[in-house]
Amino acid sequence: MSAPSVATTRAELADLLAPARRAGRRIGFVPTMGALHEGHASLVREARAQVGEGQVVVSIFVNPLQFGAGEDLDRYPRTLEADLKVCEREGVDVVFAPAPDEVYPGWPAEREPQVTLDPGPLATVLEGRTRPGHFRGVLTVVAKLFGLVRPDVAVFGQKDYQQLALIRRMVADLCLGVEIVGAQTQREPDGLALSSRNQFLEPEQRQQAVALSRALRAAQAAAAYGVGAALEAARTQLRDAPGIDLDYLEVTTVDLDELPDDDLPDGYPARILVAARVGSTRLIDNLELVIGTSADPNEQGTS
Repeated sequence: MSAPSVATTRAELADLLAPARRAGRRIGFVPTMGALHEGHASLVREARAQVGEGQVVVSIFVNPLQFGAGEDLDRYPRTLEADLKVCEREGVDVVFAPAPDEVYPGWPAEREPQVTLDPGPLATVLEGRTRPGHFRGVLTVVAKLFGLVRPDVAVFGQKDYQQLALIRRMVADLCLGVEIVGAQTQREPDGLALSSRNQFLEPEQRQQAVALSRALRAAQAAAAYGVGAALEAARTQLRDAPGIDLDYLEVTTVDLDELPDDDLPDGYPARILVAARVGSTRLIDNLELVIGTSADPNEQGTS
């Protein structure tokens, strides 16, 4: 594989993408904050499958607008050299690795752009309850990157399920014309969801963190007996798990709305989502559920 072309400015990005646009080739896009791992590599492979001989673009940008006070912006891993090797291995055509003031002109003197995106009520639940402003920063940077890359298709991981749902709503509500693909969560052999933040875990914490995926799998198996059974199965796993400081554990519709109050029909699709701190590292995960006695947990996936 040849090394990808690297753009650090908007003008360089436009020049690199111009030939593909003139030729009418499809452009696939994978936005990332770097510290690339196998989960990101799987997103790149999905983007390649979507565009074939078109161009695959990966952005590497630690977005300051989505970090709140006291969050880990300064210590978020920045590993550009290693990231470029991953991109080369996966056949990425173009990497966009801008500085903050290239994405947000005037940063940090003006601190924030004057115009940002309001993510709406979905941004006030789950992650939004403890991270106010986070999804405003996420949607603002994704919209800016879409404007710069102008992709035909963009690929996001299902691990950040609320982010994926909000991006889909943004694209639909603002008529952005980008196809959004949600790719399966990639996991370690023991079930832990791959995350750039996993590298912050001490060895003992790494073992403790597996309790999150174990709890979700227990909920998935118990979902045949209803929402309450699924939640109790997950809570049982987490009650007995050392080192887990639980933020939330909730079951929602697949669109992250509250479940209806009335009895759910057999086979009702839902989602269970969890967030917790293990030491000082905050981790999130989720799985699909099928509620009701017609569900066969052995036939469900592990997204």
